[in-house]
Amino acid sequence: MARILFVTWDGGGNVPPALGIATEARNRGHQVRFLGHAQQRRRIESNGFRFTPYTHARPWQSTTRHPGIAGVYQSLAVFTDAGPGIDLLETVAREPADVVVVDCFLYGALQAAADARLTRVTLVHTYYEFMYRGVTRGTTPVMARLKGQRPLRLWTSSDLALVTTEKDLDPASRRSLPASVHYTGVVRHPMPSTLTPVSERDPLILVSLSSLNFGGQQRALQNILEAVAGLPAHTVVTTGPSVDPATFTAGPNTEVHGYVPHEQILPTATLVIGHGGHDTTMRALAHDLPLVILPIHPALDQKMIGRSLEQRGVARCLRKTAAPERIRSAVGELLVAGPHRVTAATLGARIRAHDGAVHAADLIDHLPIRERRKGVR
Repeated sequence: MARILFVTWDGGGNVPPALGIATEARNRGHQVRFLGHAQQRRRIESNGFRFTPYTHARPWQSTTRHPGIAGVYQSLAVFTDAGPGIDLLETVAREPADVVVVDCFLYGALQAAADARLTRVTLVHTYYEFMYRGVTRGTTPVMARLKGQRPLRLWTSSDLALVTTEKDLDPASRRSLPASVHYTGVVRHPMPSTLTPVSERDPLILVSLSSLNFGGQQRALQNILEAVAGLPAHTVVTTGPSVDPATFTAGPNTEVHGYVPHEQILPTATLVIGHGGHDTTMRALAHDLPLVILPIHPALDQKMIGRSLEQRGVARCLRKTAAPERIRSAVGELLVAGPHRVTAATLGARIRAHDGAVHAADLIDHLPIRERRKGVR
């Protein structure tokens, strides 16, 4: 039995893979707890885990809008912040950990874990290619170096770097990667034991953009609502906590909610309209669903994910400002039978066949914890 500490942050789609792996580890008898932003307490404790809030980390909340260049710098300040690392070391001093699993964006926490010689796992919750590009060009490596951090070195020098995506979709999988990097497959959400083929389902569209507060999201949702009006399909829209569902005008065959658990809708849906967030996108594919993707934030992984699926023929990737007529055309193409459904079903079967949480826990189980325990006290 190992004592495992997950170090996370309030980033939206980064949390479900961590919770999935943590649940699998707990089911194997490990002691698992979390460290993160205070507002994450309810979600993490509702999954049965002990939670410690940051006391030194910069404040950050995903539902607060962080627009423009200033928002990018605010995000980078959170990623390069030394505060989570201070909290990590203080937490481990109070209660030792055999393994720390740190979100790949928390460079300050990863640096502290490396300096303390902790047995550490980097959790990469999207395409490795996107993360690699982000830390080898542009503003991120400059800000990180000013604080003495080398994100890429921190990931590759970890005992493990777990990439929780479908390997064949990630452009990075086509080149040689460091030995520490392992593709686990997608960490699955609850799924029905059997799926009704999409061709046998009544037409149903799930619309879900980001739960984070991104600029242009309100307009994109309204354009989508206008696009689906009059189509021969029922539509369910979930706006998330950042957008008020009462502010939209919808057609008679459309429901608009702030929140509905997606596991209630996906097994009967025939199409998803999303923003390209990794977690929601992989959940759709796991249910054999094609997608229309409107990337909302230009600096995130959404465009890369959307384009990779468009290249596979399983999605249409549009601008977030796409007019209703353009969205309606893309939706109409994917609502009917065609090769996109065959491709979606192939990808779905592959995702369902390998639960990333199981593979991740297997890899963590094989870490040489006892030999390194002296270094975590």
